[in-house]
Amino acid sequence: MPIPSFQFRPTYVSFDCYGTLIEWPMTPITRELVGDQIPAEHWEQFVKEFRGYRYDSVCGEYCPYEQTLQDAFEGVCRKWGVKAAPDAGQRFADGVRSWGPHADVPEPLKKMGENYKLVILSNADDSFLQESVPRLGADFHAVFTAEQAGYYKPRYAAFEYMLDQLDASPEDFVHVSSHTRYDLMPMHDMGFRNLVLLDRGCDPVTHGYEYVTVKSLDELNRMLGI
Repeated sequence: MPIPSFQFRPTYVSFDCYGTLIEWPMTPITRELVGDQIPAEHWEQFVKEFRGYRYDSVCGEYCPYEQTLQDAFEGVCRKWGVKAAPDAGQRFADGVRSWGPHADVPEPLKKMGENYKLVILSNADDSFLQESVPRLGADFHAVFTAEQAGYYKPRYAAFEYMLDQLDASPEDFVHVSSHTRYDLMPMHDMGFRNLVLLDRGCDPVTHGYEYVTVKSLDELNRMLGI
């Protein structure tokens, strides 16, 4: 089947960062923190619910990213009746800062950056992106964070901050994310229509939000005419 192509040239190709471009091995750290407090037969459910608590923790007022991770972990541990390590947020944050790009990212992303203005909108603080972005090996026109915006995705204000900083409109973007709930669903509701799911199994694939699904950035490059 031929690969579809965009019928316009976007001003910006914007990205989520963690999970989409940078690896996101949160589960091994979770296992270290929980130990044997969760029976093996319930582990997958615990991990799934921790993912949900992380989503919930960014839907309110902004606080530093490390604190959102601590709050989410304490929430899921409280639900399951297990002890939450008081330094869990720091240990998760240290992990995020240490992770590198997915193996399939640097080469096609560099090529994309030679043809389009690349932008990141990330649910993390500036200090995280300062360490992670150089590992991607591509030139970025702009890098925006929840710390700068004062809001996390999926809050509309996070996306509005990006639009305001670039003096742009939704029609100017192709946006790429591995997260349907954080990025693609709210962006669709805000009028973004050129949305791409880079499917890494992070979120459930949803219907009715008019995004295109790709398996690699090479595939996306071909859609962009590269």
